[in-house]
Amino acid sequence: MAGANDPVNHPSHYTEGKIEVIDFILDQKFDYCLGNAVKYISRAGKKNPDKEIEDLQKAVWYINRHIREKEGGNGP
Repeated sequence: MAGANDPVNHPSHYTEGKIEVIDFILDQKFDYCLGNAVKYISRAGKKNPDKEIEDLQKAVWYINRHIREKEGGNGP
């Protein structure tokens, strides 16, 4: 239901484009960290334009966490 704004079921900052971000994340079978990175990248600047950089920094944090986990480390 791309394009429709329902702040609980279909927030506009996740429904821009042809598919919702959650559908893409589930289709690709991303784990928690990569799914969150995709979420933050896809909404960067849309939920709150003043927090675009913060959203991108959060995506980087989740990607770095995923890399550490793959390298055998854990934790933040």
